[in-house]
Amino acid sequence: MSEAIEGEAFAPRLLRWFDRHGRHDLPWQHPREAYRVWISEVMLQQTQVATVIPYFERFMARFADVRSLAQAPIDEVLRHWAGLGYYARARNLHRAAQAIVERHGGTFPADLDAVQALPGVGRSTAGAILAQAHGQRHAILDGNVRRVLARHAGIEGWPGLPRVQSRLWDVARSHLPHARLADYTQALMDLGNAVCRARAPLCEVCPVRSDCVARRQARVNQIPSARPARERPQRRSRVLLVVDPRGEVLLQRRAPSGIWGGLWCPPLVAEDEDLDAACRNAGADSRSARPLAPLRHAFTHFDLVLEPLRVHQGRPEAITDRDPASHAWIKLSSPDSWPGLPAPIRKLLLEGIDPPQTDLPLPPCPAPSIASSSAAKPKGSTARPTRARSDNASSKASPRKPGKAGSSTRRG
Repeated sequence: MSEAIEGEAFAPRLLRWFDRHGRHDLPWQHPREAYRVWISEVMLQQTQVATVIPYFERFMARFADVRSLAQAPIDEVLRHWAGLGYYARARNLHRAAQAIVERHGGTFPADLDAVQALPGVGRSTAGAILAQAHGQRHAILDGNVRRVLARHAGIEGWPGLPRVQSRLWDVARSHLPHARLADYTQALMDLGNAVCRARAPLCEVCPVRSDCVARRQARVNQIPSARPARERPQRRSRVLLVVDPRGEVLLQRRAPSGIWGGLWCPPLVAEDEDLDAACRNAGADSRSARPLAPLRHAFTHFDLVLEPLRVHQGRPEAITDRDPASHAWIKLSSPDSWPGLPAPIRKLLLEGIDPPQTDLPLPPCPAPSIASSSAAKPKGSTARPTRARSDNASSKASPRKPGKAGSSTRRG
């Protein structure tokens, strides 16, 4: 790589490096349309590129444009998102697609204010979409870019602080070129990913090393400052794996907000909730509870320890007449037909439950209904709704107990 010209601006050096070393074959670059860039930008929040690529390709194969996303049942959107985490992103994508159809005739807007008005789209994401899709002159400030600019300009402090972030936005705008905005935006993100890394940065091959303040001061490992330390809380929740004689497992839809919002999950019982009551509400016999190996799952702000309990269905009448949009049974033997499940729950169901010990014949299952009454059912699903009331069942269904809900950096 040739040495930088003395006094040369930041952007030309970065673009020259990008032409030789940047990423030019990412799937959202071909074609680089606003809708595709938008989906990729949202997926890349808190998620590495290598992880995102297969999800992006599957998502685009199903939801090829704004209208197809807006018209899809939220269940199907969440099912295609399952495993990426931070499920509020998927719910916001769905809401934003519907807003684009209603407000902009199904065409992704090309105005910064209009893009920022969409659910789940902030200032940096909006700038990244318009710079890459339309070549508009907007700055970005994702996690990698904050690190690059903080080191180069010698801006101390944690980038999450408003005063530090304000200075970084000023620097980001000052470096913007007047041409090749799409390439420049990608180049900044690539530099942070491949060279100006959080740990073990490759300063000797950095195209802007000659005037990097952190490098000159030998403070690359101190700038930017780390987030202030805080105690990481731990929560525990029991997972009721209610198994019927056919080997099917009961699922409930999670509340729209909070952790795993809108996804399907076995009943969760928090530490402070009555296990016997929860089992009765799920039609299970608490005396049959058998603990399985616990799982630990890390969220952004806390760790969740899941304690699975396999319990047998004991009182089917307790869960009859439930709304099929909120309760369903799934076959353990048909994982391809399962609705959207949180990744640790899917792993648990795949690996953590013994196969059913029964010789009962398996009659054909009734058609499933795991989406809202107005939504189309995913093709090929074998999940089934909760059973119809038996002749001798109680005349009053048990009330539904809602589960508890609890709970942008990117570019790997």
